Amino acid sequence: MKIALITEGTYPFVVGGVSVWCDQLIRGLHDFEFEVVALTGNGLETSAYPPPPNLKAVHNFPLWNAERRSRTRNRPSRWFDQVHHSFVTALTQPNWGTTYFLWALRAMAGYAQQADLGAALLSEASLGRLIKAWKEYQPQDPANGPLPNLTLQDALLASELIEHLLRPLRLVPPKADVYHAVSNGPAALVGMMGKWHHAAPFVLTEHGVYLRERYLSYLQAPYSPAVQTLILNFFRLLSSTAYRMADLIVPVSDYNRRWEERNGAFPSSIRPIHNGIDPAQFPPPAQEPEVPTLTFVGRIDPLKDLHTLIESFAYTKERVPNARLRMFGPTPAGNERYRESCEKLIEELGLQGAATFEGRISPAARGYQAGHVAVLSSISESFPYAVIEAMSCGRATVSTDVGGVSEAVGDAGILVPARDPVAMGEACTALLMDPQRRTEMGKAARERVLKYFTLERFLNDYRKMYQDVVFAAQAGRVPVQEEAKDRADLMLVGSGEAVT
Repeated sequence: MKIALITEGTYPFVVGGVSVWCDQLIRGLHDFEFEVVALTGNGLETSAYPPPPNLKAVHNFPLWNAERRSRTRNRPSRWFDQVHHSFVTALTQPNWGTTYFLWALRAMAGYAQQADLGAALLSEASLGRLIKAWKEYQPQDPANGPLPNLTLQDALLASELIEHLLRPLRLVPPKADVYHAVSNGPAALVGMMGKWHHAAPFVLTEHGVYLRERYLSYLQAPYSPAVQTLILNFFRLLSSTAYRMADLIVPVSDYNRRWEERNGAFPSSIRPIHNGIDPAQFPPPAQEPEVPTLTFVGRIDPLKDLHTLIESFAYTKERVPNARLRMFGPTPAGNERYRESCEKLIEELGLQGAATFEGRISPAARGYQAGHVAVLSSISESFPYAVIEAMSCGRATVSTDVGGVSEAVGDAGILVPARDPVAMGEACTALLMDPQRRTEMGKAARERVLKYFTLERFLNDYRKMYQDVVFAAQAGRVPVQEEAKDRADLMLVGSGEAVT
């Protein structure tokens, strides 16, 4: 069986949780062949992972490289005008739903195989059509207020952004038995192109909820309200369309499943598979460190909300004066100013020498083993490796209750609200001052990983999923949803709902 694995901004060029997941999947399913279609920035990226023997090819397809193109006064064609009219109407009138958007996408994919789709999207006629559709639409609910003004400059900027995001419509991916996009958005477009051109099933996995993360990102971006509205409408429609087109949706958590259902996915088309790790790579250490220590293992990133972690540590240190906070992980390019803001906060709170950034650590298990308690302060997560790795090391954890973290932790760790340094500080203090509770919680965490979140289980689930989806496609029916079976006791904390 050959799998076309489709990534965006991750494997094999960027180190991170999604890339670890891809590498585990390819290496673990060594009897399957893989080709990776990687959507990247400029196409000049170099691989960060040695290729496994069953990875037959990597296709680097840049989304954001500059292309020499001038806007033209020539109208592409009357047929394209009709397609683009449906496209911009769907973008400006949310009630149109995904049907017209999907029709326009399919038509533009055909156009992109024969002509310059980018030039057509950026033509003066297309910009004028977008502005006209925007002005004609008035929200039905007066409480929503009028749309913000859309200037020609706004229309050009929004169209340029969308042109980049639609570039996968030019790409006919290599022939495969399954097209597996590991995120929604442009990667899902490649999956749909594989399905359209090769009549093979399309599987979609979301690690973070793509649409939610776009909202978190674009609402902070320096764009006008009109541009933000258009881009977020585009992502919302694209996400819903991908859910409709996917033969099977395989989120990494039940939390993601609920978001996907809310955004239009059919419940029967969703089969969550949790991440897994090799427990032998993350063993409990023989003893705890001498100094009371909290550890963080992960990249230095605003989504990890290290400001809250540092503020919570200040609370803890007032009650445990000799406590330390050791933070392990790289600072990705572009996050240098965020790292500086964290270091400035450490100075302002007088935590120099006690709260430290120590860079990447290898193997990662050493980072968890270096502390008494592992802490995760993220404001957004899917099903983080950092939590189950720390649990495998027998460490009690204090984590923010975001994404699928509660599914990982269960009752074997402490959950606190996001952006609440006092709650996090109280939880860390309580565990540092109670060795018996900390030890019992660490043992329960290790047992939970061995029962639910092993690499062996992860690979078995994916092997069966691929076989099911190919068999179902050959039989002309929809893949059946996997039953929970022995996971009936894997409950969502606070919801009483079993993971299925």
